[in-house]
Amino acid sequence: MALKRINKELRDMERDPPTMCSAGPIGEDLFHWQGTIMGPAKTPYAGGVFFVNIHIPTGYPLQPPKVSFSTRIYHPNINSNGSIGLDILRDQWNPALTIPKGKYFHLLLLSICSFLDDPNPDDPLVPKIAHIYKTDRARYEATAREWTRKYASIEMKSLDFAKGLLLLLPGDTSQ
Repeated sequence: MALKRINKELRDMERDPPTMCSAGPIGEDLFHWQGTIMGPAKTPYAGGVFFVNIHIPTGYPLQPPKVSFSTRIYHPNINSNGSIGLDILRDQWNPALTIPKGKYFHLLLLSICSFLDDPNPDDPLVPKIAHIYKTDRARYEATAREWTRKYASIEMKSLDFAKGLLLLLPGDTSQ
């Protein structure tokens, strides 16, 4: 059941990729994907390229995938291990989500992009960063921008946006 659903998700991602992000299997392992998220414009993450690891359990879709950032990021809802405080990955997971089959990973990536644009400091994984976000937004944005520059900048000479898929690997600056 999991492989059939994963293949459908992969076909859908190739056919209709979400804007400014992509995901796909690493090599031949359909249960281990890498996602690439471009930092949204007009945010402290703009210009950054963020990588996420997606581990799909053999019990998928009855069990949620485990998703974590592999790129360091300064965010109230993403901790130092890369764990993401996104409800559809935690308490709101439901295999019968009203999402058409093949669209879950599309929604997941868009939700993560939205999180970068609009953090939720009222349900933080990192309370200290949430406090700074609420009380000193300029400091929060400056630190997030610095971390983006330091950890999520990739020298890009050329990118292949064929079919909307961003094909980069972490640490690959030889493009």
